[in-house]
Amino acid sequence: MTVSLAKPPRDSIPIHTTASAQFAAHAAQLDAPARRWLQSVGFNGAPDTHALLPGPDGRIAGVWAGVHDAAHPWALAALPKALPPGHYHLSGQGLAMDSAAAALSWELGSYAFDLYKARRREPAQLVLPSVESAHRGLITAGVVSATRDLVNTPAEAMGPEELAEAVRLVARQHGARFKQTVGDKLLGAGFPAIHAVGRAAVRAPRLIELNWGEPKHPRVTLVGKGVCFDSGGLDIKGADGMRLMKKDMGGAANALGLAQLIMAMKLPVRLQLLIPAVENAIAGNAYRPGDVFKTRNGLHIEIGNTDAEGRVILCDALAYAAESRPDLLIDMATLTGAARVALGGQLPALFCRRMDLARDLVDRGLALHDPMWHLPLWDAYHAGIESDIADIVNTGKSAQAGAINAALFLADFVPAGIDWLHLDLFAWNDTARPGRPVGGEAQTLRTLLAYLESRYTSA
Repeated sequence: MTVSLAKPPRDSIPIHTTASAQFAAHAAQLDAPARRWLQSVGFNGAPDTHALLPGPDGRIAGVWAGVHDAAHPWALAALPKALPPGHYHLSGQGLAMDSAAAALSWELGSYAFDLYKARRREPAQLVLPSVESAHRGLITAGVVSATRDLVNTPAEAMGPEELAEAVRLVARQHGARFKQTVGDKLLGAGFPAIHAVGRAAVRAPRLIELNWGEPKHPRVTLVGKGVCFDSGGLDIKGADGMRLMKKDMGGAANALGLAQLIMAMKLPVRLQLLIPAVENAIAGNAYRPGDVFKTRNGLHIEIGNTDAEGRVILCDALAYAAESRPDLLIDMATLTGAARVALGGQLPALFCRRMDLARDLVDRGLALHDPMWHLPLWDAYHAGIESDIADIVNTGKSAQAGAINAALFLADFVPAGIDWLHLDLFAWNDTARPGRPVGGEAQTLRTLLAYLESRYTSA
């Protein structure tokens, strides 16, 4: 970790934070040489910029850093890899930074996936007072980093078995119960759709389950799409489409991350995490376009395209989740390219039956800089996923409304009386921003945690 909660060492360098709108007032409090220096290097308090102040002995006397605002989750994210190595602390001069935001943004600004490639240099270290909000920021940063690591790990080292082991380790850490149903046992346990998608792979498909919490508390169930690699199946993807398919378990990684936060914050809920984990591979026993399968809840689904496998494995998991009548059901999935065409990679698509809940979540996401955007479960489009020989088909009859068609498919497996959120996310940064390097990403976790805290701890 690059953030420590302690008293700064004697050689620690102070960081003074400011924002563009307040910089003139903050600069007016400096001595004339410092003001002239900041003016000469062009520092004006713009976000994600900084200036080093020289001391009379030739060493760094301090740092001025521009931020969006004192509570912004990426406020200090540009600094750890840009500042010279060493220890730094917040001086209190200028803006008074929020401790949670400072810990979170610094730690994530230090993030690098270095399993296979050593860092070029160690990031700078930040020392903060040991207060509860700073601890919370570090917990959140640790979960986000772990989520990114899972998504970034190549499929060779992150198959269904390794994903299950990641869940097992989290369960052990928090005293949760872990189990998995593997291979042909899925058929006897009532998960035929999960088995169908994963049966062609050398690495066996499975349903991973974690349970935590007290029976007296309301049940919250999380479901994450765990396609550890997606070749497209018999409807094989092209090379460009397959290049990033190690990230097709990004929904599972994010669902596991949210589960970690729920347990770490000790929310008063009875948590269930379900991850159908498969590799969508090609072999003589691969499932085929035109096949029909009876799913866990009795609906027959026709396979229009084997590359629309995510909704096929999710339908069994959602049906299983619904049997326990959870107070809230959330699924997270890297489900459709259509959602990315509509909203791009930075905006996960949110589907929800309740307009008031959807608006609440969108507003929270904007306020927390952890956004999602509401798309409709447009019932009139359901005819587009109805099959001539089965109840529904896993592809729409046209390319239009692809993300909505996928969401409507999933909705058939969630009874109307259950509060349900479906998040179609990218789980990836394709361009680098401070604290968000190219690669795997945790999306909507902070927003969902804030909502869960308000829903279950507001009393």
